[in-house]
Amino acid sequence: MDLIDSYLTANGPRFVSDLIAYARFPSVSAQPQHAGDLVACAGWLADRCRAIGLTTVVHPTSGNPIIVAKTPGHDPKKPTFVVYGHYDVQPPEPFELWDSPPFEPVVKGRDVFGRGISDNKGQHLAHLNAAEAWLRSGRELPCNLTFLIEGEEEVGSTALYGFLPAHKAGLACDAVVISDNGIPTLKHPALTYALRGIAAMEVRLDGPARDLHSGIFGGSVENPAMALCQLLGKMRDAKGRITVPGYYDDVVKLSAYERRQLAKLPSDPERYRRFLGVPQLFGEAGFTHEEQRSARPTFEINGLTSGYQGDGSKTIIPSWASAKLTLRLVPDQKPAKVIKAVTAHLKKLCPPSVKLTVTPGHGGAPYLVSPKSPFAQAALRALRSGFGHEAILTREGGSIPIVSAFKQHLKADTLLLGMALPDDNPHSPNEKFSLDAYASGMRMSAHLWPELAAAAGK
Repeated sequence: MDLIDSYLTANGPRFVSDLIAYARFPSVSAQPQHAGDLVACAGWLADRCRAIGLTTVVHPTSGNPIIVAKTPGHDPKKPTFVVYGHYDVQPPEPFELWDSPPFEPVVKGRDVFGRGISDNKGQHLAHLNAAEAWLRSGRELPCNLTFLIEGEEEVGSTALYGFLPAHKAGLACDAVVISDNGIPTLKHPALTYALRGIAAMEVRLDGPARDLHSGIFGGSVENPAMALCQLLGKMRDAKGRITVPGYYDDVVKLSAYERRQLAKLPSDPERYRRFLGVPQLFGEAGFTHEEQRSARPTFEINGLTSGYQGDGSKTIIPSWASAKLTLRLVPDQKPAKVIKAVTAHLKKLCPPSVKLTVTPGHGGAPYLVSPKSPFAQAALRALRSGFGHEAILTREGGSIPIVSAFKQHLKADTLLLGMALPDDNPHSPNEKFSLDAYASGMRMSAHLWPELAAAAGK
């Protein structure tokens, strides 16, 4: 590995220049005026893959192009791994909050600032650079690599969801590697081995046929806003536990090993409280704040709507009230089953004085790869080699729905090996990427392939 590590070091300045060139493309998938920029960005990336020596195909779709680039000479005797990334980025607005133009990347100290540079251009470019180091150094890769890079992740990956089942034979692999997440610090590289899922729903209560004068009619008719607040208030007890019958039936209990690993995270409850700006933390009793935010299910009210919202007062009883809810789920909860249980509980508790309507929304399954699996342990060794510090295991409280699609169509587990730092500001002004994380991520990727190949046992 010394030869490959030396190649990465020697070519470090060029890799930074490539990163800056890549981040100059305003590849904003949410804004139609950038359609041409997305095509140009995909073209630049395809040329970069070909220059490395990868066999590269740009697949047109109903949306933005999908790039598939493979190491040459596919060897069926070797394991195959897919590296996923996305070249589209979030809108940069509001521009006035940026310290420098979002698509004119600027190096400040050991950081590069620019939209999309952390999410996700820098992270998957690190993997491409590591592949170049293997191919240019004359060393034989112990595995086949397939890079799958799309341009619609920030708007839902519609094209990719159709692409996967149609191209699953060409994407067959032993595991998928994604670096589109983060690590606590450069001294705490981490494998994210679990993701929470999500189930969305909307609850509406209808009362009188119209808004009523609260003085004339108040006291003789149910107020839908009050009834909704009371109804939702019964969904959770004072200790933070969700009261819906059966809600926890399928929850996989945290093992002692997992709890020890999560305890290694460099996170202090008081610092976390100050960061959030709350007077006191609150969560399900019996769990640390790290466990609560990543490994336990939730019942969240995202928005409440009812009655008069303008200036001053308007003395009415509103005719209706509604709430938008999302339920964060953990392995092995199933979105449809949870929504069914919540709906049944709401119906049981709803007073007869109002009409209840529950509308299910989108859902995504939680994800878990065994932290003691050969691939997980191999990834931890590669992280240690790349970052120079002992790697830890962590869970992510958010959701990455494409992971479930990879499991469904490719029958492969996903290893989430993030390089972003907590202050990288993805989706926010002044997004940045650490050059130290970039360099360490390249080394991690270079060491990852022999570790995974050995774990595959082929």
